[in-house]
Amino acid sequence: MPGKIVIPGGAGFIGRGLARQLRSRGFEVTIPSRRAAPDAIAWDGERQGPWSRELDGALAVINLAGRSVNCRYGEANRREIYASRLKSTRAVGEAIAACRVPPRVWLNSSSATIYRHALDRPMDEATGETGKGFSVDVCKQWERTFFEAPVSCRRVALRTAMVFGNGAGGVYNAFRWLARLGWAGRLGGGRQYVSWIHEDDLRRAIEWLIEREDLDGVVNVAAPNPLPAAEFLESLRRSIGQPIGLPSTRWMLEVGAFVLRTETELLVKSRRVVPGRLLESGFRFQYSEWPEAARALAAVG
Repeated sequence: MPGKIVIPGGAGFIGRGLARQLRSRGFEVTIPSRRAAPDAIAWDGERQGPWSRELDGALAVINLAGRSVNCRYGEANRREIYASRLKSTRAVGEAIAACRVPPRVWLNSSSATIYRHALDRPMDEATGETGKGFSVDVCKQWERTFFEAPVSCRRVALRTAMVFGNGAGGVYNAFRWLARLGWAGRLGGGRQYVSWIHEDDLRRAIEWLIEREDLDGVVNVAAPNPLPAAEFLESLRRSIGQPIGLPSTRWMLEVGAFVLRTETELLVKSRRVVPGRLLESGFRFQYSEWPEAARALAAVG
C-alpha cells in the first residue's frame, strides 16, 4: 500500500515520530510546516502555495497543525489557538478541493477534551457527551470546519488523548520531570480520570485508519483503560523508581500553573475517553494498561 502521505504541521513531537515510522514502512512523507526543518516544505498555516501541490494524488493527508494549548488562556493566546486550527484546516480543505486526484483519506487532528468532565462513566463516540468551555468550543469549531470542507475524500477527525512518548516536546517528559522532583502526588482530589495513549499505538492507529476504508467521522484515539490521576501518577513514579509523590491542592495547582504559564484544566479535568470505534473495527492496542506503558517509556528514557 505505500504511497505519498502529506503531514501538514508535522514538524512537532507527534509528527516527527509518525513521519519516521511511515518512512520506515516505505511511504513517501512530505511535511508542510511553519518550522524550519530539513525535510519540511514552508507553509504559514493559512495560505495556498507550493505545498498544496503535494496533496494531488497522495494516499493520505494527516493535518496536525495547531498552536499548543499548553499556555495561559489569555485573549491573545485564545485567538491564536482558534486561528491556528481553523485556518490551517480550511487551507488543507481548499488544497484538497483543488486536486485533480484528491487524497483517498484526510485525517485531521481534534482532541479528546471535547467530552465533558466525566467521573461517572466512559465517553465513547456513540454515547459520549460534549462539554462546555473554551477548550470544548475550540474542538467543536475545529471539527465543524473540517467536516464542512467541500471535499469528496473520506474524512476522519482524530479525537486524540494525551500522547506519551520519549523525546523533546512530549508530555511524558513534563510528567517525568515532576515525578523525579517528587511533585507527582495526588493532583487536586486525584479522582479525575486521565486518558492517554502510547506513541506507538497512536502511530499504529493512524495507519489502521488510513487502511480501513469503512471508517470515517469521529474516532477516539486513546488507550482503552483510562484511570484515576492518583493511580496514573503512582504508576509513573514506580516506573522511574521515585517513592515520593507530594500531593497538590487546587490552590497549589493554580499557583503552579500561573508560574509555568499554563492552565490547571490540563491537570484537573476528568477525561474518561475510550476508543469504541477502534476496538469495534478490530484494532488491538500494544499498550492497553498504563503501568505497562509507563514501564516501557521509562526503559527507553
